[in-house]
Amino acid sequence: MSDRPDWDVEGRDWPNRAASRFVTVGDLRWHVQVSGQGPVILLLHGAGAATHSWRDLTPLLTDRFTVVAPDLPGQGFTAIPPDYGLSLWAMARRTTALIEALDVRPSIVVAHSAGAAIALRMSLDGRFGEAPVIAINGALQPFAGAVAPLFRGLAMGLFVNPLAVHLFASAARDRNRVARLIRGTGSVIDDRGIDLYARLLRKPGHVAGTLGMMANWDISDMLRSLPQLQADLTLVVGSRDQAVPPSVAEEVRASLPVATIVTLQGLGHLAHEERPDRVAAIVADVAAVHGLLTGETA
Repeated sequence: MSDRPDWDVEGRDWPNRAASRFVTVGDLRWHVQVSGQGPVILLLHGAGAATHSWRDLTPLLTDRFTVVAPDLPGQGFTAIPPDYGLSLWAMARRTTALIEALDVRPSIVVAHSAGAAIALRMSLDGRFGEAPVIAINGALQPFAGAVAPLFRGLAMGLFVNPLAVHLFASAARDRNRVARLIRGTGSVIDDRGIDLYARLLRKPGHVAGTLGMMANWDISDMLRSLPQLQADLTLVVGSRDQAVPPSVAEEVRASLPVATIVTLQGLGHLAHEERPDRVAAIVADVAAVHGLLTGETA
């Protein structure tokens, strides 16, 4: 049995499966979903997730947009990079290579949690021009102060310890544990969503990819560069988010006053899974401001 999620097993009834394709870029085999028509929206999920995180949002966008949604390296059905490059910079570089291989240029970037840091790194590096970025509960704060090495060290220790990874994956066989883990983020999602997360978390390879990302996560340089951001930034905040405190968005706006905060009352860290319609409306509003629905410029 493979440690990685198997497309014919875990992916047998994957959300929006008809839009899926596998693309090899350099030394990495990606799973990516491409659907719809119109201006391109790039969706970047958070740590521990995959394209299933966008399962209900994607169909709300494809009538007006081309939606491109990859599984990030080491997560879901995308392989762990051979060089184990799972740092912010490495993730951004590889994601840039993917969109170049797909020959698409995003007009909007929608990113959740840790995916928001990747999106902003790419935007600061000029990968999207001035395409607006919508960060949903963006994990835009480094581990706190003196404990940062401890958290990264713990994640690295688990990442390099196959036994620990397998124990975590084994624990995820208890669906109730997965449900409690998700409720701990402040979100209440449907049974289908819980089952999909459980399906991934039971695979040691997916767990290892997530822990490897955490172990290498250092966004300090990106945050210092944030005042140089040329793109419009919308910070979507779930008022009940227990994973990334809503105060993080205020801290980001303190360094980037032109950023806009949109608060979704009563929603948690997985706000886009709880109420995809509300997130789709925000995307439409941003698209309209930038003339993407009419062909006009802002």
